[in-house]
Amino acid sequence: MTKMKLPLFAALSMVAGSLVLAGCSNPTAATPSEDGASSSTVTVSSANFPESEIIGNLYAEALKSNGYTVETKFNIGSREAYIPALADGSIDLIPDYTGNLLLFIDPSADVSTPAAILSALPKALESKSLSMLTAAEAEDKDAVVVTRATAEKWKLTSIADLAAHNDEVVMAGPPEFKERAVGLPGLEKNYGFVPSKFEPISDGGGPATVKALLDGKVTAANIFTTSTAIPANDLVVLEDPKNNFPAQQVVPVAAAGKLDDGAQKAIDAISAKLSTSELIKLNEQVSGDAKVEPQQAAITWLTDQGLLSK
Repeated sequence: MTKMKLPLFAALSMVAGSLVLAGCSNPTAATPSEDGASSSTVTVSSANFPESEIIGNLYAEALKSNGYTVETKFNIGSREAYIPALADGSIDLIPDYTGNLLLFIDPSADVSTPAAILSALPKALESKSLSMLTAAEAEDKDAVVVTRATAEKWKLTSIADLAAHNDEVVMAGPPEFKERAVGLPGLEKNYGFVPSKFEPISDGGGPATVKALLDGKVTAANIFTTSTAIPANDLVVLEDPKNNFPAQQVVPVAAAGKLDDGAQKAIDAISAKLSTSELIKLNEQVSGDAKVEPQQAAITWLTDQGLLSK
């Protein structure tokens, strides 16, 4: 979702055991005025795949509802694009995923458990002048996915099983999957899996990637686990027993000191209610047959959850 699905911050305070974004004393923080409008604009962004845009819309609509002036710059690209954009102030807030984010900043970090990731991430983000709010329970992990026909033909259950077919496998994924530690380098290190060819597709495991897999143009693909295309097309997610792909909780990332207490509270309220099952439902609305626009899906969900101010 490389969902690398496909994917920042340093927590400056800890409240009730949760990491939150500090910045209420920063004069540049977005602060609502007496009439409810914000004295500065919060620019909300997303990576270049639908799920990220959905979550970005959740953040944007919640902030608007709480009196903040919001601009949006969705589909900005991969971490290689949006981490620098956060640091230079081009954008202020974006959803990301804990494990891949940490490895992007510190390739040698311990990502063996969700707790290890959440412990190390704040300091890693601080090194980039970034910060994190509370991570959601919702998780969307990278996966290696094949068609049912391929799985049955080669008797595949684990990524390790692909190693016997290296010369026959064409692997699809986002361009950065070729170099990232949890991409092709990790698959070779952990499983001896080295595809004969890598096909870069810049849609974060989305429709173009799925189509290439279904059409037989590629044999395996990096697709996020919350993708509605997996059950819809009876695709097979190969097991990852060596945990090549780390935990990937949805986490809001911001420029350090940008958000005030009210903004933090609005975003943390989303994280508190965003479970994996709820995220899958949102994806189904946008990417399924209904084809709901991400903004409308976000507004409906926030309303149903009681998170839009009257």
